Amino acid sequence: MRAVAIQAAVALLVALVALVAAGPRQGLAAAAGGIAMLAGNGLAAAVALGGGIQPAGAAFARLLLGTLGKWVVALAVIVVALGPLRLPPLPLLAGLAAGMLAYLLALNLRTQRRQR
Repeated sequence: MRAVAIQAAVALLVALVALVAAGPRQGLAAAAGGIAMLAGNGLAAAVALGGGIQPAGAAFARLLLGTLGKWVVALAVIVVALGPLRLPPLPLLAGLAAGMLAYLLALNLRTQRRQR
């Protein structure tokens, strides 16, 4: 869940940069991209880690279900942002990529600290 919090901070930062640099629609699009990954990763973490101690097969199924839920939520937010809201696609993808990269880096940094 710490990685999700770091991801939220990075998504907010990217949205603020897009808002200042390009305008309100681009800032909203970048925020939507960041929120798409934030909501998806939050759901994936809750589903994958919320079951307590389980057999390996059940734990793996929860991990797969969480990953599937993450991408369904992310794609749903993207479809709504590009479809009915007609937000610009490039800032949306920038927010999405920044959120995904921040999440992966936060997970990687945490793993490296444990190994030392």
